[in-house]
Amino acid sequence: MSVEADFTELEENGERIARFSGRLTIARIGDVPRRLALLERGPSKIDISDVERIDTVGAWIVYKLCRDHDAEIVGASEHAQQLIRQVTIADDPAQTRRDEGGRVRQTLERIGASTLESLSSLKGLLAFFGGLIIATGSVIRHPGQMRFNAVVQRFETVGVSALGIIGLMSFLIGIVIAQQGAVQLRQFGAEIFTINLIGRITTRELGVLMTAIMVAGRSGSAFAAQIGSMKLAEEIDAMRTIGVPPMQALVLPRVLATTLLMPLLGFYSTFLMIVGGGLLCWISLGIPPETFILRLREVVPMTDLWVGLIKAPVFGMIIGLAGCYQGMQVRGNNEEVGNRTTTAVVQAIFLVIVLDAFFAVFFTEVGWG
Repeated sequence: MSVEADFTELEENGERIARFSGRLTIARIGDVPRRLALLERGPSKIDISDVERIDTVGAWIVYKLCRDHDAEIVGASEHAQQLIRQVTIADDPAQTRRDEGGRVRQTLERIGASTLESLSSLKGLLAFFGGLIIATGSVIRHPGQMRFNAVVQRFETVGVSALGIIGLMSFLIGIVIAQQGAVQLRQFGAEIFTINLIGRITTRELGVLMTAIMVAGRSGSAFAAQIGSMKLAEEIDAMRTIGVPPMQALVLPRVLATTLLMPLLGFYSTFLMIVGGGLLCWISLGIPPETFILRLREVVPMTDLWVGLIKAPVFGMIIGLAGCYQGMQVRGNNEEVGNRTTTAVVQAIFLVIVLDAFFAVFFTEVGWG
């Protein structure tokens, strides 16, 4: 018997039989599939008792012939039966088009999954904050555990290196606020109130808020990427092995740096916004710097400055916490570092804006509105 796969068509007792012989394997299949496709009438019975060897390709050919012509398979060995059974199970047509009737359900499922993921992330962040408090308490009890060099390095990264971009951004935002305010107030002949707008909105809200957004995008993302890379390289596991708590060595210096520097950066940003707004008022509205400063002192209460300075360290702590937490969640591969970095920035900005809204309501209620 030839080892090449072959089949013959027979008529027995009014039944049309396709009898296979040889080796139904991928190497010996030959032109059998093409010849089967040219059959005018399909068989009612498929006999594979003379098949010497069969693999999944041969099993698929026999199964397909059986499926297309509703034929019966006879003479199959135990091995052949197992292969045919496996290809039968695998013959599950994949859905190539979206289920049009389930769009509402799919949308609700996505919303639900996103909500659960956000709640889980918030829960993890709160637990991480609890771990940070424990680490802080340990450092307070044992000051020798504090890594002051790491804190100073983070001061340079978060603060000194960010002065240029924060200063430029703040100066330009001050100009934009003054220009847009002057255009609107000119319609009522009240250009002088542009100073009120610049002073109050920058001191109370925009100075600290825009600084927090910049620090989140710049330093929060850096924290997540640095710690995430260390996690992939198993450096954090090595630190735990030698008895160095990562919370004290990595997280605490970064959170402390952002918490302490945010009030300074916020004040710096507010000052440059006022400078930018004052410059435009001088050039565009003809308000001299002396008048601008005197008017500013009259309309901006000290409570506005205190509101900004109180919010700043809270925003800084949230930014550092979110960046370090997402870095600690990195698993698997380098792509996860990028995903967690993006999540850290989005989470930090979202929480900062939510807290800013809370502070706005709170300070209004206590009479600092």
